[in-house]
Amino acid sequence: MSLFHTLTGFFQVPWGDYASNLGWGLLRTLAYTIASFVGAAALGLVLALMRLNRLRLVRLPAALYTEIFKNVPLLAIIFVTYFGLPSVGIKLSVFVAGVLSLVLFYAAYLSEIFRAAISGIHSGQNEAAQALGLGRATTFGHVVLPQALRLALPGTNTMFVDLLKSTSLLVTISAAELMTQAQLIASETFRALEVYLVIAAIYFAVCYPVSQCLLWLERTIQAGVPLSPGRRRRLKLAKTLLASGA
Repeated sequence: MSLFHTLTGFFQVPWGDYASNLGWGLLRTLAYTIASFVGAAALGLVLALMRLNRLRLVRLPAALYTEIFKNVPLLAIIFVTYFGLPSVGIKLSVFVAGVLSLVLFYAAYLSEIFRAAISGIHSGQNEAAQALGLGRATTFGHVVLPQALRLALPGTNTMFVDLLKSTSLLVTISAAELMTQAQLIASETFRALEVYLVIAAIYFAVCYPVSQCLLWLERTIQAGVPLSPGRRRRLKLAKTLLASGA
């Protein structure tokens, strides 16, 4: 049997009929990913700062949170959030429950990444800022945080791609994302192998370019290339002034 006949015999799902479903599912997947990552990054930063606080009363709750959510499966968190909370009178929509589950889970990992990055900034940076008369908030926002974000980029980029893939677990609550659409298509066509292979290929087609773009961004920032137009103009002006002075 020729390769053509083998392929035509394998691909029998009328994908054109399901294109809109897959497009909608992919948009939902990206919406879950972006909303969850923003929330997890914000919560993770707060937890990291709490872990670095000198007061044990502040450090302990953050450490407890991190250890709990690092050692509980994401699927269990999804079930507790969507199926468990209604038993105590808290009913969340599918989208809110899905985002909340991902935020709670990934904030624990991002907090460890941020904590390590902030701790990696030499103490002399703080001392130099204090010598210049900068306050603690200004020192953190303008001196420590920009350098810490640069150190945190590799781990943060990995977590972003991992979070994107983990949205597939939301199929368990019928979140209408990509994997849920795949399940519906498979149940209608009875072509599970073909459907899930195609869905796996779609995930790869999304995740691989995203990971490569984030890797390029990481390398660009590590090389000290300014990303904003304002910083580019100031750098160009400084080079011009230095060249004219020489």
